[in-house]
Amino acid sequence: MTIFGTRPEAIKMAPIILEMQKQSENFTPITVLTGQHKEMLDQVMDIFNIKADYNLHVMKAKQTLSSITTTVISKLDDIIQKAQPDIILVHGDTTTTFAAAVSAFYHQIPLGHVEAGLRTWDKYSPYPEEMNRQMTDILSDVYFAPTKLSRENLLKQNLNDERIYITGNTAIDALNQTVDKNYHHSVLDNIADDHKIILLTMHRRENQGERMKRTFEAIRDEVLRRKDIEVVYPVHLSPAVQSAAHEIFDGIKRVHLIDPLDVVDFHNMAARSYFIMTDSGGVQEEAPSLGKPVLVLRDETERPEGVTAGTLKLVGTDPKVIKHAMDELFDNDSEYQRMATAKNPYGDGTASKQILKAIEDIFNDHKLDGDNNGY
Repeated sequence: MTIFGTRPEAIKMAPIILEMQKQSENFTPITVLTGQHKEMLDQVMDIFNIKADYNLHVMKAKQTLSSITTTVISKLDDIIQKAQPDIILVHGDTTTTFAAAVSAFYHQIPLGHVEAGLRTWDKYSPYPEEMNRQMTDILSDVYFAPTKLSRENLLKQNLNDERIYITGNTAIDALNQTVDKNYHHSVLDNIADDHKIILLTMHRRENQGERMKRTFEAIRDEVLRRKDIEVVYPVHLSPAVQSAAHEIFDGIKRVHLIDPLDVVDFHNMAARSYFIMTDSGGVQEEAPSLGKPVLVLRDETERPEGVTAGTLKLVGTDPKVIKHAMDELFDNDSEYQRMATAKNPYGDGTASKQILKAIEDIFNDHKLDGDNNGY
C-alpha cells in the first residue's frame, strides 16, 4: 500500500507504483490518496495514468496541521483494516506521511519510508517537514535513503543499519519519463529566443510574509536592471503566496505569473531555464540531472549533498545575497559552468527498481520476522 496526499509525493511515488504494475507477479499495488492537496495532486495522477483505490478527500479551506493529521489517521482505520497490506510505503516529510506512519504503527503493519533520512536537525526548519520526517523514521521498519548522507543521518538516531537501503531518489526516475525536447508551453511564445529564463518557485510556510516579499523585490530589481532576463513563476495556490506574488510582480512585463504547472510542464520548463530559484526540496534533486544551477531560497537545506557537489547554492532571503548570487551566474561563466556541470548526487533513475528489489528480498528472507511487534 502506498499512501500519499500532495503533488510532490505523487510525483515521487508514481514511478514506484508504475514499476509495481510492471512486476505484477510479485506486487499488488494498493494506492491511497489522502487528498491533502487536490487540484495539483489530480494533475499528477492523470499524467502518470494512476488510479487511486481509495481517496480520503481530507482537503478543506483553511485546514490546520492538526485537522489534517487527525482526519488522515481516523479515515485510514477502515481502509487498512479492510486491505490488510503486507507493507505500507510513505514518502518524505508531509503531514500525510507522518499521519500515515502513525496509522501503520497502530495497525502493526510494517512501514517503509521512501526518501528517508533527510535532516536539517532544526526542529522548526523547514516547518513542519523536519519533525514529520524524523518522527516517520522513528516509526519506520525499512528505510529507502536517497544518499549515503541520508543513511548516516539515520544511523545517528540508532536506527537499524540492516534495514537501510541507499537507492537514489525516485524524483530522478520521474524526470526521465517526462522531459521532451519537442515540448512547448504558451508562456514561451512571450519570451524572446535570446533571453535567459529564470524558473522561480517559492511557497514554504516559513518563507511566507516579509521574507517572501523581500525575495520577490530583489528578483524584480534584477529584472528591471537587466533587459535580457525573464522570470517564469508558477504561483502556488496558497492565498498568502498569491497575494505576495501579485503585489510585487504585477505590471512587470518580463515576470510571467502563471498557474501551477503539472509535472511534465515543470520538468520541461526547468530544462529550458538558464537557472532555477526555489525553496522547494524536490527541485533541488531534479535540477542537477538537467544541468541547471539552483539558488536555494532558504537558510539551510536537508539536501546538503547538492551544496557539496556544487549544483546548489544557499542564498536565503537576504536581498543583497540574492542579487549577488544572480549576478554571479549571469556574469561569471566559470561559476555558471561549475554549478551546471556538477554531478547529480541523487541517483541514476533506477530508485524504484531498487526499492522493489529490496522489498522483495526483505519478504523472501523474512527480515521482518521475529520482531517484538507481531509482524
